Amino acid sequence: MLRRWVSQHGSADELSRATVFGRWTEIVGEDLAQHCRPVSLVDGDLVLQAESTAWATQLRMLAPQIVQRINTELGTRAVRRVRAQGPSGPSWRFGNRHVPGRGPRDTYG
Repeated sequence: MLRRWVSQHGSADELSRATVFGRWTEIVGEDLAQHCRPVSLVDGDLVLQAESTAWATQLRMLAPQIVQRINTELGTRAVRRVRAQGPSGPSWRFGNRHVPGRGPRDTYG
């Protein structure tokens, strides 16, 4: 009854996102959850942030199993695709004003 009400009132995407994010460790397992975390779930596209580029590659290979496990757990086809991102580098942008160009790299020489 609750699933029917949620789907009729257009909150199914938010409920799926909250379930995946809130139960991430339970859904994918402790080992996998230690090395990645969900970043966004929009229109069935789940983006995962990996702790290293090696884990991002591993997640790309495990993507079909992750999709199947999440959809089995939720009982719907909430996730259609998994995209894995490696760790992001530091940002050199500080403040509101920016000058085009290479930035601080030219002062290291």
